[in-house]
Amino acid sequence: MLAIKTVKYYVKPAVFLLCLMPLLLIIGDLFEITGTLGANPIENMQDRFGIWGLRFIVAVLMISPLRSITGFTWITQFRRMIGLYAFFYVLMHFLVWLLLEQSILMSAIIEDIATRPFITIGFIALLILLALASTSTMNIRKKMGNSWVRLHSSIYLASILGVWHFWWQVKKDITEPLIYAIIISILLLYRLRKKYTYT
Repeated sequence: MLAIKTVKYYVKPAVFLLCLMPLLLIIGDLFEITGTLGANPIENMQDRFGIWGLRFIVAVLMISPLRSITGFTWITQFRRMIGLYAFFYVLMHFLVWLLLEQSILMSAIIEDIATRPFITIGFIALLILLALASTSTMNIRKKMGNSWVRLHSSIYLASILGVWHFWWQVKKDITEPLIYAIIISILLLYRLRKKYTYT
């Protein structure tokens, strides 16, 4: 087992910086330092933020199974950090759409929502993640008691909505959203199996 000090002073900062890398790469591409954002930079940023948000959601869901399979209990210390990063990247995905693509024009927003219903699905997922992020501290967890566990189980619903949003958005090649759908399905089945095994 890793020493508590090792995790706190070395592993956690390393994981934090690793989670920050997608943002740094996008910023680097924006200023053409690490690459470019292509012919449609707004769409490129929006897609990359969204995909990374979904990846971090999947990473959160994988922590409990990995702990059970490997016995590495210390990895649970990263759940909150990774979960907050998931919320951050999904929020950035939304803000790029709202501020850069729609320019906060209500008429454009309403028209886009009406013609692309997957936006509503994604917004619901964002609201769930907002609720989870705002109740992620230990003090709030203690105050909420068992209701905290029920609320934070909705991360599975957010993951399903995220994949649905992604799948619906893709026009031709559904390979990537299909991969996420399979992974999340396996993780959900693992959770259900574990839940009903011990009840």
